[in-house]
Amino acid sequence: MIERDFVSRSKMEFQIQEFISDNLKGVGLSYTKLQRTPLGEKIIIYASRPGLIIGGGGTNIKKLTKQLKKKFGLENPQIEISEVENVNLISAVVAERIANALEKYGTMRFKGIGHKAMADVLGAGARGIEILVSGKIPSARARTWRFYQGYLKKSGNAALTHVDTAYKVAKLKSGIVGIKVSIMPPNVRLPDDIKFKEPVIEEVVHPAAVAQEIKAEAAEVAKDSEIEQKAEAKEKKPRKKKKDEN
Repeated sequence: MIERDFVSRSKMEFQIQEFISDNLKGVGLSYTKLQRTPLGEKIIIYASRPGLIIGGGGTNIKKLTKQLKKKFGLENPQIEISEVENVNLISAVVAERIANALEKYGTMRFKGIGHKAMADVLGAGARGIEILVSGKIPSARARTWRFYQGYLKKSGNAALTHVDTAYKVAKLKSGIVGIKVSIMPPNVRLPDDIKFKEPVIEEVVHPAAVAQEIKAEAAEVAKDSEIEQKAEAKEKKPRKKKKDEN
């Protein structure tokens, strides 16, 4: 059935995205898009560091292509790498940076890491950001730390469609730490952003008035032409010579 075909395709696309995100770590992966073409499946990977995905001489991308063929049965997968323009506005990249910093520096500097990431995002022009760090930080008892600044929608359709949200996991000695990053981009138009347009007033002219104006203009043109003709006739008329006085 058609419904089952759609479900199976969507499931395979989700599995491919999960597989790529698990295998490509530390490359600033934003998201993955799958397109079906007559030549085969086209996989577009958006990342902030495309050179790490390609590898020296294309070794990494060739290895990834073989793995996709073997695991998902793709006949001719074509992988395309696209670089992300502004990495500070992509929640997945920001969450990955926080996770890498926590794994590198530990839990004692988690506040500085959170505030730095928040400052970078707001400096890039974002409307608002919220960072949630959950786990055994900094003590042995698990709790959730919240970093937030700016304006961020938490409910409604705007929160689902306009807010970019990502989840990452940092593996520390004390245990696993979960990271959630939500960013509202700068070019979002919210439902309460209302602009009033100035009314345009058009004058409605009656046909009789238009005809009267046309007649008046024609009469003025005829009068002007008559005056010009009289002036020309007067200039052409010969002048009488005065008699000499004795």
